[in-house]
Amino acid sequence: MNPIWNDSSSAPVERSEQSDEALVQQVLDGNTALFELIMRRHNERLYRAARAITRDEREAEDVIQQAYVNAFMNLRQFKGHARFATWLTRIAINEALARVRRRGRDEPDVENVMPSNPAPDPERHAFTTELRSLLESAIDRLPDGAREVFVLRDVEGLSTAETAASLDVSEDVVKTRLSRARAALRRTLLERAGASTADAFRFYQPRCDRVVAHVLATIADLTPRE
Repeated sequence: MNPIWNDSSSAPVERSEQSDEALVQQVLDGNTALFELIMRRHNERLYRAARAITRDEREAEDVIQQAYVNAFMNLRQFKGHARFATWLTRIAINEALARVRRRGRDEPDVENVMPSNPAPDPERHAFTTELRSLLESAIDRLPDGAREVFVLRDVEGLSTAETAASLDVSEDVVKTRLSRARAALRRTLLERAGASTADAFRFYQPRCDRVVAHVLATIADLTPRE
C-alpha cells in the first residue's frame, strides 16, 4: 500500500533532531507533509551524486525530482536494512545511470570529452567563482567510476562503507577509485590552486525550493486522496 498524500497536513514543523527513519515512519503513518523535510535534508547529496553521473546540471535536477517521487511511492519497501540516506541515494544513482544509458553514454571517451557549458543561470552567477568552476570542470573530467566515488566521498563526505553501498561496489573498489581520483585532481588542480572540494556542485536555496515544490506537486497528483 502506497502512502496517501494528505491535503490537510500542515507544513512540516522543525524536526531536525529526528532521524530519517523516524520521519519516514511518520510519513507512512499519514503525516506526509514531513516528506518535505526529508527532501530538504538530502537535496544536496542527491544532486551531487546525480551530477557526478550525468555531468549536466539540469538533468541532475530532473533525476533527483524523479528519485524523490520514486522513493515516496515505494516508501513501504524501505525495510531499514541500510540507512535511509543510503537507500535514497541509491535510488537517485539508479535513476541517473538509467538516463545515461538511455542517451547512449555508458562508455564515454572521457579523455576527449570537454566539460559542457551550461546555459546562463542567475543562481550560478550569484555564487560561482572562477576557482570553483575550474574545480568542477576538473571533477567532470575524471573517469567514470572514479568521478562518482570522489563526489560521494570527498565532496559529500560519505564514509567508504556508505559510498560502497550507494554505488553497489566493494569497499576496496571505493578505496582504489578514490585514490586514483585524488591523484588525478592533485596533479591538475588541487595542489596548485588550493581549491576546496566542499564548494563543488552546491545546491543553493532557489534550486532546493524548486525541486521541493515540483516533487510535492507531482506526489499530490499521483496519490489517491482521502
